Formats: sequence, structure tokens, C-alpha cells
Amino acid sequence: QVQLAESGGGLVQAGGSLRLSCAASGRTFNSYNMAWFRQVPGKEREFAAAISWSGGRTYYADSMKGRFTISRDNAKNTVHLQMNSLKPEDTAVYYCTAGTGWPLGLRGSYSYWGQGTQVTVSS
Repeated sequence: QVQLAESGGGLVQAGGSLRLSCAASGRTFNSYNMAWFRQVPGKEREFAAAISWSGGRTYYADSMKGRFTISRDNAKNTVHLQMNSLKPEDTAVYYCTAGTGWPLGLRGSYSYWGQGTQVTVSS
């Protein structure tokens, strides 16, 4: 089992940057693909970015390509989401998730979820 804890959310102006972090417990972190999803009230949780268990493959939602970068450090059991050129529409609760399913952009591919961290982008 994996427990996940996100941090790094906050309030930022449009055009700014934030770096989200997710700390994972458990000795099998490097067995899991990791991803970030986001959700706004009244909407479905949507895929943002994913990284394979080895870190060798990354995937992004179209609206995040070129602005967001996902990375992981298997030695430290952490995954990060660097978010640049933030827009007001990026405002959401961001969730870290771990899983072994496929495809990586599918919510059902993940089994473990953190509590989320709020990101607010002001215009």
C-alpha cells in the first residue's frame, strides 16, 4: 500500500510558477506509475500529467504540454509537478496518485490518492 501527501499549492498570479511535491510512503514506490490529476468543484477530476515507474516516460494533457513538467526521484520517494505560465483556468485542487494500470491518462489506472493541494491562479 502507498500513502501520498501533496504539498506546494498556493496562490499565484497568472504567468507565475508553482512546484507541487508528493511524498510517498512504502518501499515499493518505484513499482508505481505516478500522476497528477486536478479537479474543480462541479467537474470531473481530469488528468494533468503522468510519469512511468522508471521515469522513462512522461505524458501530459494537451492543455499542460509545454507548461507543466512531471518528474520523480525514486531514491526519495517523491514526485514533482513544475507548473509554469500558470493561467486562471489552472485553478483547481491537484491530486497525486499512484497505480500500476494502463493507460496512464486514465483515472481508473490508479489505486492510491492523496488528499490534494489547492492551486489558485489570480488574473
